[in-house]
Amino acid sequence: MKEKIHPKYEKATFTCSCGNVIETRSTAKSTHLDICNECHPFYTGKQKLIDTAGRVERFRKRYQKNNKKS
Repeated sequence: MKEKIHPKYEKATFTCSCGNVIETRSTAKSTHLDICNECHPFYTGKQKLIDTAGRVERFRKRYQKNNKKS
């Protein structure tokens, strides 16, 4: 590698808004994160699932109301 052209790869600390602290090495300086794997809904299993069955039922009710009017 050429000398003096690469960024320094040093220890960095990333802090999440939930309080989780991640210590790693990076070319970026230590920073604050909005979301991490400890608080993200996808990783925690608290992800909201869309209730498509309820939406279909609502559509069917509206469609039946329209048929009764005509």
